[in-house]
Amino acid sequence: MKDNKDAKRVDGISMSIATRLKQVRSEHNLSLDKAAALTGVSKAMLGQIERQESSPTIATLWKIATGLKVSFSSFLTNNVPSESIIQQGFIHDPNMQVSTLFPYSSDKGFEVFEITLSQFHEQHSSAHQTGVTEHLHVLEGKLGVLEGNQWIQIEVGKQFVLAADQAHGYKDMSGKTRFISIIHYPMVSL
Repeated sequence: MKDNKDAKRVDGISMSIATRLKQVRSEHNLSLDKAAALTGVSKAMLGQIERQESSPTIATLWKIATGLKVSFSSFLTNNVPSESIIQQGFIHDPNMQVSTLFPYSSDKGFEVFEITLSQFHEQHSSAHQTGVTEHLHVLEGKLGVLEGNQWIQIEVGKQFVLAADQAHGYKDMSGKTRFISIIHYPMVSL
């Protein structure tokens, strides 16, 4: 029974991502070619995501959100039952799980995630929109944060503010690392 529940949750997430991607493209009058150029994700992959033939990895979804200048969590909240928003994880990235704690709010300008990295996983992210910062708080393990060309180690209970408008990365340095990421956007419409 749990497998059926997980499959429904993943189907709901895939539908939410597909719906939001179509909506953003429509709002900005973007063809798949133009969206591919903005995001760095191939036209074929974007089409598969929209048709729910493929679910993006976390890294791919971040590239799409960043390239289209929309919040990451906006892809996860449409058509997904509210009780599952807190529980969202991505089966396609077994060493990185992301749970939405607070989806993006335009009046506040931020979204909050709990991220778990395991098996010494290293995740790289392209630059977000100009002025975006990530406020990180480590709950468990040791987190490596790549800012510029330098890896910085953040211990349990410590915080770090990352300039996320440049390429950056995260690394599990202890076998399992869990942290909170508050992503703050400049006050613009996402």
